[in-house]
Amino acid sequence: MTLIVVALAAGLIAGISPCILPVLPIVFVAGVAAPGAEETPKGSWRRSVAIVLGLVLSFSLLVLVGSEILSGLDLPQNTLMWIGVGLLGLVGIGFVIPVIGEWLERPFARLVGRQPSSSSGGFVIGLALGLVFVPCAGPVLAAITVLGATRDIHFETVVVTLAFAVGAVVPLLFIALAGGGLVRRVQAVRQRAPLYRQIGGVVLLLMAIGIATNSFDFLQRDVPGYTSVLQKKIEGSTSIRKQLNTLKGHQGSKAVSGSLVSCPSSSPGLVSCGLAPNFTDVTTWLNTSQDKALTMKGLRGKVVIVDFWTYSCINCQRSLPHVEAWYKRYAPYGLEIVGVHTPEFAFEHVVSNVKAQAQALGVKYPIAVDNDYGTWNAYDNEYWPAEYLIDAQGVVRHVDFGEGNYALTESLIRKLLVAAHPGLKLPPPTSVANRTPFEETSPESYIGYKYGLTYMDSDVEPAKNVATEFHFPTHLSSTTWAFSGEWNEHAEEATSIKDSKLEINYVAQDVYLVMGGTGTVSVSAGNGTAPTTVHVRGVPRLYTLFHAKSSSTGTMVLTFTPGVQAFDFTFG
Repeated sequence: MTLIVVALAAGLIAGISPCILPVLPIVFVAGVAAPGAEETPKGSWRRSVAIVLGLVLSFSLLVLVGSEILSGLDLPQNTLMWIGVGLLGLVGIGFVIPVIGEWLERPFARLVGRQPSSSSGGFVIGLALGLVFVPCAGPVLAAITVLGATRDIHFETVVVTLAFAVGAVVPLLFIALAGGGLVRRVQAVRQRAPLYRQIGGVVLLLMAIGIATNSFDFLQRDVPGYTSVLQKKIEGSTSIRKQLNTLKGHQGSKAVSGSLVSCPSSSPGLVSCGLAPNFTDVTTWLNTSQDKALTMKGLRGKVVIVDFWTYSCINCQRSLPHVEAWYKRYAPYGLEIVGVHTPEFAFEHVVSNVKAQAQALGVKYPIAVDNDYGTWNAYDNEYWPAEYLIDAQGVVRHVDFGEGNYALTESLIRKLLVAAHPGLKLPPPTSVANRTPFEETSPESYIGYKYGLTYMDSDVEPAKNVATEFHFPTHLSSTTWAFSGEWNEHAEEATSIKDSKLEINYVAQDVYLVMGGTGTVSVSAGNGTAPTTVHVRGVPRLYTLFHAKSSSTGTMVLTFTPGVQAFDFTFG
C-alpha cells in the first residue's frame, strides 16, 4: 500500500513537471467537442476522462510490455512511438476534415455499440498520447520500467504502474476540462467552435511533428526542474528505495541487496561503497576507439564517473552540460566518464537514435548502450540521471541521484584526481549554471476547488461556479493565498471578473502560476521593486511571476484584468 500511495504521488509530481510541456497543447485542444456535438459539462467531462483513460492504458502497456511485443514481432523498438505520432497526425487531420475524424472514431464507437462521439475521439487521442508521453523519471518509474524490460511483471508491478499513470494524468485531466470548458463558457468561442476545432487540428499536427523531431527539448531543458526537490522527498527516502528493490526482487523472492543499495546519496564527503561492478551485458559501445568495450579493470588508475542517463530524459539533459564540462576540463588529468544509456522507453532502445541524439547533445565521452539493463541492475540503480564516482582503485566513493549537487561532485572529482596523482595542479573548477532549486519552497497550490492541494486563506466560502465578492484577510497566513474583488471559482481554476486581486505569501526563489484566458496581470512582489506586467493569452501555460537570485520570503499581490484564468501556483 505504501508503494501504491508513493507511486500515485510520484505520478502527480511527474504530471506537473517540465517534461509534460509538449503534450499540454494537445490535451487542451483535444478537450474541444466535435462539430455538431452539444457542449455540456457532462459531455466535456466524458471526453476529458476518455482522453486520460486512453493515455493510462497505452502508457501502462508501453512501459510493461511494449518492448517485448515489438521484439516478438521483430519490429524496430521505436515503432510504437511512430504509431503514436502518426495517430496524433491523423486525429489532427480529422479535426480539420470532420469526415475523416468520424471515420477514425467509428471503430472505437462500435466497441461500445453507439455512434461516433467526442468521447470516443478523446479515447483515440489518449491512446496516441500514451505512446509518446515521456514523463520525468524517478525511482518509481525507473523500477517499473526495469521490471517491464526484464519481463518480471506481476500483480504488484501492474498496480504500481497504474497508480503512477493515474497520478501523472490527473493534471492533464484538468487541462482537458479547461479546453472543453472554454468553449462551453465563452459565448464568442462557442459560436465559432468548428473554426477553433480546425485550428486545434493544425496545433495537433504541429505538435506531432515537433514530438517526432524532438523540437521541444530545448524548451523543457530551459524550464528549471521545479519538481526535483519534491520528487526526491517523496521517492528518494531509504525506506522507499528498499521497498522498490523488494519489488524488483520479486522474481525468485529475493530482493536486491548489494552494497550500492545502502550507499548514501549526496553524502557531503567521500565514502566507501565497495568495488564498482563491471559493465554488464552492454549492447553496443559508442565513442570508444573502434567502438571497443571498456572494463572497470582496464580503467584502474583513472578516476571514473559512471553516469546513467537516457536521451529523452529532460532531467538528464539538464545535467549533461555539467558532466560534459567535467569531461572537457579533467579528462587530460586522468578522469574518464562512461555514460551508461539505459532506455526508459522502447524507442530509446534503437542504437541509431542513441547515437544521433548523443551527437546532438554534445556527448563525446564513451557511451555504453545498456538495452538489457545488465549494468543498471549490476549497480542496483534507480534513477535517471545517476552519477557513481569511482576512485583510481575501482572503489565507489560517491553517489548522486537526480539533478543538482554539481559543485559537491566536482569538488570530490578534484580530490580523487589529486589523490591518484599527488602534486597534480588542476585548472579552476568549471562554471556551468545550476538550474536546480535546493531550498525549501512553498507547497504547490491549486486555485480551483476540486483539487486537494489548495492553500486558500479566506473567511468567505466561495460559491462554486458563481461569482463571489472577496476581501483580503487582515493577516495572511504563511504560504497561503487569498482573493480580493470578484472571482468565479471553478473546479480547476478561478476566473477574474471585477477588481480581481490575489495575494500570496511565498517561500521561493521563483514563483510560477499557470494561467489562461486573455488579459494582463500586474505583479507587485513587495520587495521594493517596481511592479511588472504579465500578458496572458491563449491556452493555459506556466508563467513566471517572480525571479530572485536566491530563495526569499515575501508577500506578492497580483492584480488581474477581467477574463484571466488562474490555475495553479508552483515554486522553485
